[in-house]
Amino acid sequence: MARNYRQEYDKYQGTSTQKKRRAGRNAARRKMIASGKARKGDGKDVAHKDNNPKNNKSKNLKMQSKRLNRSFKRTKNARRA
Repeated sequence: MARNYRQEYDKYQGTSTQKKRRAGRNAARRKMIASGKARKGDGKDVAHKDNNPKNNKSKNLKMQSKRLNRSFKRTKNARRA
């Protein structure tokens, strides 16, 4: 069965909450590029230490590999739920 990408966007990615979260992640990336900590095409992600993409304070941002940032493994500094 083929994925219905339009339906996925409408139900999840297109919601106002997800748009705001995505905008926060994009703003964090731009901030790290401006500070010289990231480059376009560097293969890294900007990680939010508190897992809140709207919190773009410098102390809350760090660069991580895509693999580490997108995994569900708990890191030493990860916040406990």
